[in-house]
Amino acid sequence: MFAMLLLAVAVVAAGPAARAVETASGYRGVWYMNQPTGDEFKYKYSGGLGTYPQQHAPIAVYSREAHKTFFVYGGATGRPHELACMVSYFDHAAGTVPRPRVVLVKPTADAHENPTLQIDDEGRLWIFCNTHGPAESSHIFRSASAYSIDEFEEVARTNFSYSQPWAVAGRGFLFLHTRYHSGRRRLFWMTSRDGLRWSPPQALAGIAQGHYQISQRQGDKVGTAFNYHPPKGGLNARTNLYYLETSDMGAAWRTIDGQTPALPLEQPHNAALVHDYEAEGLLAYLKDLNFDAAGRPVILYLTAGGFAPGPDAGPRQWYTAHWTGERWRIRPFTVSDHNYDFGSLYIEENGQWRIIAPTEPGPQPQMTGGDMALWTSDDEGGSWTRRKQLTAQSRFNHTYARRPLDAHEDFYALWADGDPREPSDSRLYFTDRDGARTWRLPVQMAGDHARPEAISTTP
Repeated sequence: MFAMLLLAVAVVAAGPAARAVETASGYRGVWYMNQPTGDEFKYKYSGGLGTYPQQHAPIAVYSREAHKTFFVYGGATGRPHELACMVSYFDHAAGTVPRPRVVLVKPTADAHENPTLQIDDEGRLWIFCNTHGPAESSHIFRSASAYSIDEFEEVARTNFSYSQPWAVAGRGFLFLHTRYHSGRRRLFWMTSRDGLRWSPPQALAGIAQGHYQISQRQGDKVGTAFNYHPPKGGLNARTNLYYLETSDMGAAWRTIDGQTPALPLEQPHNAALVHDYEAEGLLAYLKDLNFDAAGRPVILYLTAGGFAPGPDAGPRQWYTAHWTGERWRIRPFTVSDHNYDFGSLYIEENGQWRIIAPTEPGPQPQMTGGDMALWTSDDEGGSWTRRKQLTAQSRFNHTYARRPLDAHEDFYALWADGDPREPSDSRLYFTDRDGARTWRLPVQMAGDHARPEAISTTP
């Protein structure tokens, strides 16, 4: 089934042609590892990474019109060296999920090729299937009809990595992404009114060996926070914290204080610099970006003393950096035991901040992920309270809790689990806003729709 689907995509003629997509029998995430360490920690990071990485956003979008949360993830096909770009939804009215759809199978198990998702003004779903590197093996698909996952048409085949497509109402797409050249990871953006015709890629930043970035939209504004890879140490030496934003689809990019620097940025010390962690000998791992009610950015990130897993690189201190209107206010959040413990930051209408992250050590401590917990702050990150542990007595670590765009309180975070020590099955989970219940998506479905399974959250 999967091989036939891949062939069908490969021979698509120029121009959109809708096709029905295959269904899977249940929800199974991809397992992935990166960089063996040769010690008891096994890999730099690893595990069930179907919702990885944070540089892919958004992967879930709530639609008020359909009253569904649509989401994508990297799925397992049951065969080695394959990754399925999957799409599905949670029906809030019915409390069910359908069988997930297989949009594309890629001949790799690299979770860097997991997909991202957007919904346009007409309700069509757009799925961006990434490449990890310079190959022309990235794909953009559009649903044949509004709020449907049954048929998709391929509208572009090109190159992009770490896709971050943002649909801006009435204006089209602002598409942030990464491109590789001569071993460097440079940040780019493109725009499109209709998703079919795209502007040439324009370079945003290309300092030294390149960057990772995270981004977010609020109204017409899109902000991006990024670090950089210095010449010594490369991608494992990621450091510093930068921020830029645009309110006119990339016609002008501005720093937080309104400057318009010449692009692409090419020097480590520039007007976009939020904090110089390189001077402190610290690495910076980006987690999430959000905006407060006044439109001021808040960046969630973690610092560490080294890239390798284990206690020697600690302490791994989480922070929020909040623009107050006059300065960046940097405050500590908590400490966890791995650089790739990833969490999502929520800033709610009542002013409360909320983080869902695997801050508890879990069954495989000092490895990627852990047990999920829900934290809140009522003073803009000045102090935090751990409200609830969302997973407990787990078999495997839980990883990469992702925040849906316009998240509905019944489907507030999506993540996966898996054994970080060796290849394993991986399942998918979600929770509600208050962490009152956590659900596992069905691994094997007898019918076309099923109710997710509630799991125990008692430590």
